[in-house]
Amino acid sequence: MKLNMGIIDRIIRTVIAAIIAVLYFMGVINGTIALILEIIAVIFLLTSFIGWCPVYAIFGLSTKKADPK
Repeated sequence: MKLNMGIIDRIIRTVIAAIIAVLYFMGVINGTIALILEIIAVIFLLTSFIGWCPVYAIFGLSTKKADPK
C-alpha cells in the first residue's frame, strides 16, 4: 500500500471531520444527514491517519509530493 495523500490533504480531511463532529454535538445536524456525515467523518479520519485513500488509488491520483532523490 503506497501512501497517496499529502500533508495538506490530510489536514483538510481532519478539519472537516472535526467540523462535522462539532456540528453533531451542538445539535446543528441530526437524523439521517447526521449519520451520513458521521460516516464520512470517520472515513476522513481513518484515511488521514493512514495516509492512503482507496478512491485515489482506484483513479491513480496522489496529493503526496514525490520524494526527492
